[in-house]
Amino acid sequence: MRWLGIDPGLRTTGFGVIELEGQQLRYISSGIIESGEVALGLPHRLGTLYQGVQEVLLHYQPDAAAIEEIFLNVNPRSTLMLGQARGAVIAALVSTGLSVSEYSARGIKQAIVGTGRANKTQMQEMVKRLLKLKKSPSPDAADALGVAICAAHHHQVQMTKAKR
Repeated sequence: MRWLGIDPGLRTTGFGVIELEGQQLRYISSGIIESGEVALGLPHRLGTLYQGVQEVLLHYQPDAAAIEEIFLNVNPRSTLMLGQARGAVIAALVSTGLSVSEYSARGIKQAIVGTGRANKTQMQEMVKRLLKLKKSPSPDAADALGVAICAAHHHQVQMTKAKR
């Protein structure tokens, strides 16, 4: 099954595509979608995110998608902006009929690193190891791959429970 993980952000949104066959994880691709300069205005930047996600969906044809849940930031304006970016990304995902699951940052870190308080470097290193990559992905891509891995494993656990 092919999974798309998304680490949403207004400036850069990370994406990661993996496959899980049996117990084997396989790296397909990862990268970032940049929304453009602040001067372009929020509607244009959100449209750019939407289009970028649509292009990733078209190119990689995932079976399911997962996105990191929003977290409360110290700056309320930042939280609102992140929420709008998430909305654009989720709209792009569901427009193709994909099922979208959501996971907290703490839950993703717990699933990947073993602690919900893992830092960016720890996430990058564990994603590199789990996917047998030669070098660590960028922080945004590593977080997105972590979302995809978390979702794939969660789905696998649910399927195992359903068979019992």
